[in-house]
Amino acid sequence: MAKATTKSKPTSSARKPRTRRAPKARKAPLAPVEAAETETATPAEAAEPAAAKAEAPKPQAPAAPAMRTVSFGEAIPLCYSATRTNPRFAFGSLGGRYVLLGFLPAPEHPDFAKMMGPMRRAMDVFDAANRVVALATAMENSRTHPELLAVDGSLLVFHDDARGIHDTFGVTGANRPAAQQNMPHGWFVLDPSMRVMAMFSADVTDKALDMLEALPDPMLHAGVGTPAPVLIIPRVFEPDFCKALLAYYTKQGGEASGVTRERDGKTLVELDNSAKKRFDCLIEDEALRRAAMQRVYWRLAPQIQKAFQFKVTRMERYIVCCYDAETGGYFKAHRDNTTKGTAHRRFAVSINLNAEEFGGGGVMFPEYSKTIYNPPTGGALVFSCSILHEALPITSGQRYAFLPFLYDDAAAEIRRANNAFLDESVGNYTG
Repeated sequence: MAKATTKSKPTSSARKPRTRRAPKARKAPLAPVEAAETETATPAEAAEPAAAKAEAPKPQAPAAPAMRTVSFGEAIPLCYSATRTNPRFAFGSLGGRYVLLGFLPAPEHPDFAKMMGPMRRAMDVFDAANRVVALATAMENSRTHPELLAVDGSLLVFHDDARGIHDTFGVTGANRPAAQQNMPHGWFVLDPSMRVMAMFSADVTDKALDMLEALPDPMLHAGVGTPAPVLIIPRVFEPDFCKALLAYYTKQGGEASGVTRERDGKTLVELDNSAKKRFDCLIEDEALRRAAMQRVYWRLAPQIQKAFQFKVTRMERYIVCCYDAETGGYFKAHRDNTTKGTAHRRFAVSINLNAEEFGGGGVMFPEYSKTIYNPPTGGALVFSCSILHEALPITSGQRYAFLPFLYDDAAAEIRRANNAFLDESVGNYTG
């Protein structure tokens, strides 16, 4: 099949709805891999008799704690559950707003009615952008229960058969007996950074709603604005190199870019225009790849080490992307390392190639603020792959950017180990 291409201003008729397989080679480190440091004994240890060292008791690793209910101030780890329309809803995607989450007991339990009774009021409080009210149930036949059907769609209802949310929060719920360290059911209020603000029992559901209504603007939940922990580093690519990458995209064209997801234990890439509209051009020219790698290594990696105490040694995904106003180019809120095939990624980088030639766009980090970050031409925006972020729609022109991921040698081992979990749409990692 001939490769679909676009020119500098692609049109919808010139694009083919397919994704490009990930490259199978040229995953070279940023710099030659350094030899691992050898552990050596101190002079005192070297003088100690071997028999004495052999008899020394070995430290015991602490036993893994039993599942416990999360508490005030604790962050909620990434977890997934099913909704009416999404079999694998990423709970962490709710970051950037307050969430009132209720874990329901079985319908025959007296507390079920206490929690469901005020839900008509909850529908009035619900605001998808700022205040979300959600229910989680692990009971059988939850999808056909009349009281849940009545609110599903007006509120967010998790049909948590697989207990993805229950076990993450440490709540026993409807289909398990109460345990000593676990809350059986009730309410959690979460702040926009997905940390626990408060917990309420079933019999004070109205108080939980009172608190949700009274909370300030989500961006002021800490009392002041909270800047995202990101870097903007100018002058990573000089103007002539930006022009060279733009010329490469114009000559080669771009292909519709897919979304990386996990399904049935495999990491795959699939097109989803509801989540992302972008066109990517893989750089296959070795001289351009090496030139980009060297600039990142010498100009950007030292800034990352200074700010985050992380030494970058590897880089992947040599692409120039295009967000086009004609198609409303965007990428909705997501994280970059939530599948086995992407778990090795540590930092994402976005280097604008033509910042003065488009309107809109920019990147926002909704867990922290509504600040829009848009580096200058040749400048880099750097952030942890774990942070929820959104590429905002382009309103005029086209935004071109170079978008690599950075990691280190330890993460490279994770990358190699996860080859077994990659779908054919991704291909195997090498190098």
